Amino acid sequence: MQTDKHIRIGNGYDVHRLAGGRDFWLGGCCITHTKGCVAHSDGDVLIHAICDALLGAAALRDIGFHFPDSDPKYKGIDSKQLLTDTMSLVRAEGYEVGNVDTVVCLQSPKIAVCIPDMRQTLARVMQVSETRISIKATTTEGLGFEGREEGVSAYAVALLTK
Repeated sequence: MQTDKHIRIGNGYDVHRLAGGRDFWLGGCCITHTKGCVAHSDGDVLIHAICDALLGAAALRDIGFHFPDSDPKYKGIDSKQLLTDTMSLVRAEGYEVGNVDTVVCLQSPKIAVCIPDMRQTLARVMQVSETRISIKATTTEGLGFEGREEGVSAYAVALLTK
């Protein structure tokens, strides 16, 4: 049975190395920290994971296909622009965001107090209600590259409706 309502699910993952002397961008917000992400863009792992989840749900490949790190025009780009452009691609296919659920894995800094600002920023950029965006954070209990504070990773799942 085919219905007029199409539901699509996509997942995304991103990881970046951390280094001193850089701004730490997460969820479109600059967070006070002694380290920031090493990346071609601003290194916002949360936005990058969301972009991949949205693109995957719409079967539009991945963030690297649309915004390759080999292209100098993306050097240092604000990831909010990548998310804006991703939303345009998704909407051009006739999809709207049902919800986005995310997890950020990092040992420090603790980001719980930043989550409301990140949700507000992402909602504004994506032009959706904040109630459609969930951000959770976890440490890795000192294990792995996140636990050693060598890097940060993020996971995202997006539900699209048509």
